[in-house]
Amino acid sequence: MERYLLHFKNEKYLPENCRELARKGRDLVSDMDVSVRLARVATKFIEFDVAAEKEVINSLVKRLSSIWDIDNIRHVVEEHVTKDKGIEDGIFYFNNERFWECHEAFEGVWKQCYGREKDLIQGIILVAVAFAHQQENEESIGIGMLGRALEKLGTSPSMYHSIDIDRIRKYVIEMQTVNKLTRFEI
Repeated sequence: MERYLLHFKNEKYLPENCRELARKGRDLVSDMDVSVRLARVATKFIEFDVAAEKEVINSLVKRLSSIWDIDNIRHVVEEHVTKDKGIEDGIFYFNNERFWECHEAFEGVWKQCYGREKDLIQGIILVAVAFAHQQENEESIGIGMLGRALEKLGTSPSMYHSIDIDRIRKYVIEMQTVNKLTRFEI
């Protein structure tokens, strides 16, 4: 089976609805050979993480579209992109609340880095994963990850490509202080 991220438009759901949405999705496709792993809820979309054979993906989307309007489909495969493209993609995904994809994009960058740069990228990944946990209604797990993210960001230079690392550190510290994840853009 192949892995896909299906994004449906969200007009009313919150992260606390993620398990209910996953159950509803599973019910809609219960007679199909697919796996609805989980649902993440962002401001503008509901993300279903699914496993399915390529030939049934259209039927799967059609079933789920009976309740939610499809926004986009992403076939999750390991991509080999340049470091600059990975950073560009990671920033786009982060700023559009597609945190799991952000994690994947920066992981590709991480694989191309060494030393201190590798730690810095890992810090950014940990912040993205914290927000992915928030979308799964696991904010406490996300908050717990912030300490590790801050350690990895360490005393890195204030800018990494077009990413303001000082700003990320500031937000991470603020979120730790108030014990709440608050979305921001990078």
